[in-house]
Amino acid sequence: MSKNRQIILVVDDEAPIRRLLRRCFESENYQVAEAENRDETLKVLSDQSVDLITLDVKLAGEDGLALAREIRNNTVVPIIMVSGKGDLIDTVLGLEFGADDYITKPFQLREVLARVKSALRRTQLNQLQATTNSISTTSAPEYQFANCTLCPRIRDVKSFDGTKGMLTTAEFDLLETFVKHAQQALSRNQIMDHMKGQNWNPNDRTIDNQVARLRKKLMSLGVPDPIKTIRGLGYQFTEPVERSSQTR
Repeated sequence: MSKNRQIILVVDDEAPIRRLLRRCFESENYQVAEAENRDETLKVLSDQSVDLITLDVKLAGEDGLALAREIRNNTVVPIIMVSGKGDLIDTVLGLEFGADDYITKPFQLREVLARVKSALRRTQLNQLQATTNSISTTSAPEYQFANCTLCPRIRDVKSFDGTKGMLTTAEFDLLETFVKHAQQALSRNQIMDHMKGQNWNPNDRTIDNQVARLRKKLMSLGVPDPIKTIRGLGYQFTEPVERSSQTR
């Protein structure tokens, strides 16, 4: 198997859905692994590295949401939840548990590919930036707010006592956007533009759910809620931010 091919793990208890997604992804030259339950999923993840996971919210006799949370506690691999049309509450919970995006059944394969490619592009860009910055000898900017330090160079946020914030790729991008535009009122469209073109449309609650998750994680680091909701517009990061340069 070529190491250049990105690997997508499809987790679904319905074999026809797995076959459909496998054919879809393989037609775009992705390598595909399959799992139909928690045990198979964790075995795949222990045996090999994957680049993205599509995860059904409702697995037969198991809780896909609990599995999403378990995966997220151990890895930052992008997760796209797959839910039924009427499972909006489960979808929102999935995003709160750390999923990066979601699609609903019945889905259009075009939309699935668009969301997968978008998530993979963001991850690749973040990895490239981290690699480039890690070998750079120039001064690297860091940002301090409340009792935390954000370091984009190594994509890390931690409190002054050393506690690290376990942020997903999308959550880190969101926090970086807020910190770099502190005190500014940002519309959802502006946030999406700053987050390197993540797919979004006016009926999508992705940003709102990511903000809710980010709030919780920042508060767990001891930061009083720093994100103000501006009705009819979007959000504002209200904490004062100091920018410094650290030579690495």
